[in-house]
Amino acid sequence: MDFRQYAAQSDDRLELLTGALLVARDAYPGLDFDAQEEKLDELAAPLRRRHIDELPAALQARALGDHLFIRNGFRGNSENYYDTRNSFLNDVLERKTGIPISLTVLFVEVARRAGVRARGVGFPGHFLARVDDSDGSVIVDPFAGGATLSRRDLIELLKRVAGKMKFQEAMLDPTPNRHIVARMLMNLRGVYAAQGDYPRLLLVLDRLIDLMPDVTDELRDHGYLCAKLGAPRAAIEHLQRYLGVLPNAGDVVEVRKFLAKLEQESARGN
Repeated sequence: MDFRQYAAQSDDRLELLTGALLVARDAYPGLDFDAQEEKLDELAAPLRRRHIDELPAALQARALGDHLFIRNGFRGNSENYYDTRNSFLNDVLERKTGIPISLTVLFVEVARRAGVRARGVGFPGHFLARVDDSDGSVIVDPFAGGATLSRRDLIELLKRVAGKMKFQEAMLDPTPNRHIVARMLMNLRGVYAAQGDYPRLLLVLDRLIDLMPDVTDELRDHGYLCAKLGAPRAAIEHLQRYLGVLPNAGDVVEVRKFLAKLEQESARGN
């Protein structure tokens, strides 16, 4: 399956692990998906043998956290947070370090293999995990060594990462897999843009457009980047799509001027 085929599936068919590995495969074209899955199976095996799925959610979360972040040494890479390898699950498994979202994917996938119901939570500014049982849920911060977070902890975290935003219970709702993979791509988008790595940035924008076709900023940015890289026809196509979707966007005058210039230059070139 290539990324476009993956993105075209309905939300209920999108597997998180497949999406994460497809993101990594752009950096590692020969990536062996089966080998990565075997590593996750090996990580989960001791937890399966202990039948942690029979425990309450709080104890499941603690067992997972101790196993991954104490016994196996996974940790948040606060020293080199913007290293692209922190976003690639194969690198996280190899180097045992990552950022909140990639460590959450690790946590969720190992939990699933151990029979635990865990999902990602797109908390503002800091990705988290939640573990559910029939009586409720527990929120976990994989970047902080699998610490469980109380409401007070969450409110304090929100203050640190999102300023004056007010805490709402909906912030703890599980995030659909499509949006988790998109957020992984958005992290890479920021890193590649900061590095001036335009070919990789263009590919990330392609992936985001495939995955979230209604997200319009990527259409505009893709158009500008294509123009920068000397592909005016692709630039014109994406900017026209952007204006078609958002004819009253705040930057519509600027985009129309840029598009008109591209179209004139393209006409002269033909």
